[in-house]
Amino acid sequence: MDLSIDESIAEFRQEIRHFIAENLPAAMAERGLRAYHEDKADVIAWMKILAKQGWSAASWPQEYGGTGWSPTQQLVFDEECMRAGAPQKPIVGLSLVAPIIYTFGSEEQKQTHLPGIRNAETWWGQCFSEPNAGSDLASLKTSAEFNGSHYIVNGHKTWTTLGQFADWLFLLAVTDKTVKPQQGISFFLVKADSPGITMRPIHSIEKGHTLNEFFFEDVAVPLSGLIGEVGKGWSYAKFLLENERAWSAEIPRNKALLNKLKVIAAESIDGAQPLLASAAFREKICELSARLNALEYMTLRAMSEQHEVAGEPLSAWEAGSILHIKGSEMQQEIGALMMEALGSYGAVYFPRYLATRAEHYPAGPDIAHGVAADYLYRRATTIYGGSNEIQRNIIAGAMLGKF
Repeated sequence: MDLSIDESIAEFRQEIRHFIAENLPAAMAERGLRAYHEDKADVIAWMKILAKQGWSAASWPQEYGGTGWSPTQQLVFDEECMRAGAPQKPIVGLSLVAPIIYTFGSEEQKQTHLPGIRNAETWWGQCFSEPNAGSDLASLKTSAEFNGSHYIVNGHKTWTTLGQFADWLFLLAVTDKTVKPQQGISFFLVKADSPGITMRPIHSIEKGHTLNEFFFEDVAVPLSGLIGEVGKGWSYAKFLLENERAWSAEIPRNKALLNKLKVIAAESIDGAQPLLASAAFREKICELSARLNALEYMTLRAMSEQHEVAGEPLSAWEAGSILHIKGSEMQQEIGALMMEALGSYGAVYFPRYLATRAEHYPAGPDIAHGVAADYLYRRATTIYGGSNEIQRNIIAGAMLGKF
């Protein structure tokens, strides 16, 4: 990784800021800055704006519509979008299943699915976890039996983020029960409206609906839905999860949250002196800033290694697990400090976005709008994508196993 300062990055950042200022609708930005869950209409509208510019799939290889940006440029782009309040891109399609399709999929699968993902014409849901197979994914029970023309899928998946919007699902299923679990799992692409699929919503602690369960009962999946080779699903899933965990440090989000914390801490809440006047509170912010800088360089290192060795494991130092732990815990720490800085108004709950004040609009400063809901939702950051306890086991197994 080259740590020399690239003078062109400042110019690139200004280009991105100018584009966002010219193209991001103010109302959309306002909704985004409140940190509520994705609004599908906003996400699709913003993706179409990016697609017209050629920026909707920035991290993809150029042959499939990527920008050719360096890892640093990709991070700057995401950071500026987050800072401005742009809608969260549909990462399940863009960053999870798309790399699987263009790395391991057939030419037909690439031509069928990649344009729709890139142009925001299709929405994807991830069906990996099961009620008894979350972080221990190899113990999944969903099966896919080949009947001579189709695979017949039966099983139960859970924690499918924004699955209520999905046009397509990707899932892992057991295709061979006679071998070791990791050798008998295959990777499938399935239309979400296929006969035999039932979805049930899961409402999380902040009262939001982002999670879902999916039930598969004799769902017929054509051969064109199988990714790569039969029995290689575990390898493809590891590739996907390593990509997911590398981004789970969420540098842009953590930077945006830290900036919001500083704004809140500068406010006089309950008539008290702003918390920024407290040396002890400023020290907390300074410590977080230093750790976030270190985490950013770790992320850039991981992205650089991934960029240089496409299709191979991300790195030899369990980057995904390390970044997942540090990034997820930092989101929770910053959220807790925002709640502390809000004082009594930290307990005032805004369950959804409200554009204008009304009789039912909660009391308190506007800056409180969305903080409690995001704080509650982010309690899950240390669980989703593989719990931090599991991540520490992965790190220990990889590092201590060498001795």
